[in-house]
Amino acid sequence: MAKLIDTDVFPLVLGGNTFGWTSDEANSKEVLDSYVEAGGNLIDTADVYSAWAPGHSGGESEIVLGRWLATSGKRDQVMVATKVSQHPQYQGLSADNITAAADESLLRLGLDHIDLYYAHFDDEKTPLEETAAAFDKLVKDGKVRAIGLSNYSAERIREWFKIAHENNLTLPVALEPQYNLVHRKDYESGLMQVAKDENLSVFPYFSLASGFLTGKYRTEDDLKGKKREGMVKDYFTPAGLDVVSELDRIAKEHDAELATVALAWLNHRPQIAAPIASARIPSQLPALLAAAKLELSDEDVEALNKVSDKVGA
Repeated sequence: MAKLIDTDVFPLVLGGNTFGWTSDEANSKEVLDSYVEAGGNLIDTADVYSAWAPGHSGGESEIVLGRWLATSGKRDQVMVATKVSQHPQYQGLSADNITAAADESLLRLGLDHIDLYYAHFDDEKTPLEETAAAFDKLVKDGKVRAIGLSNYSAERIREWFKIAHENNLTLPVALEPQYNLVHRKDYESGLMQVAKDENLSVFPYFSLASGFLTGKYRTEDDLKGKKREGMVKDYFTPAGLDVVSELDRIAKEHDAELATVALAWLNHRPQIAAPIASARIPSQLPALLAAAKLELSDEDVEALNKVSDKVGA
């Protein structure tokens, strides 16, 4: 297992983007309970979840998670990761914005500290020196235990580390990029090397390509009218569908779900600490949890590498 904040991280991070959105509170709490009972110990959310939904303003996921933390008695069993820069009221990464957004997240979560706090998206309008110093202050004030970066280029990550070293600031320990079998280029062309160089634990999001790698969307008709249509339609290429077919073949050999194999592949990739995946309802969780125990053979991994190399994304 990879370590984060001197703690072994379970090989699956539970994504909280569905909490209070496509997962009602009862389902969210059942998913959380089941995840922890299986040994899971890192929950990933963001202050912006789910501001995009009609009638929502952002913070809904943190509120649901906070209520569960308050009533479950399991706070000591989990680490909580959340993010700043995209909430409608807290856009960007200025020092004042980071401080205010962190305080709001702490209130919604009902916590006295955030275990892992991510800069959600780069803010090139704010000097990186200001942003890095603001995150460092949160750590030194005891509001945050560790820093992560999400959706940053390799070049900007290296710049952050240079500034942190020059100014004796807290170094980031985690990276959250988009990475999966049909979206490899961004991570493998630069982010993977900087993660190695700076010893960053990598937690990929969209690990299942918005559901495409579960195999439930095999034809255009399967997707038509679904909420994820816009997110998944670009994967409907011959090369993308070949990846699903190869997942299907390997899944049958292991008596596993396609999602399990897709997540297990990520756990075999360089510098990956654990993939992030979400369960809208409790019945979706077992296939995700099974990835923590599935050992793919070298032949399995190579077969998936070969077929996904042709996607080019």
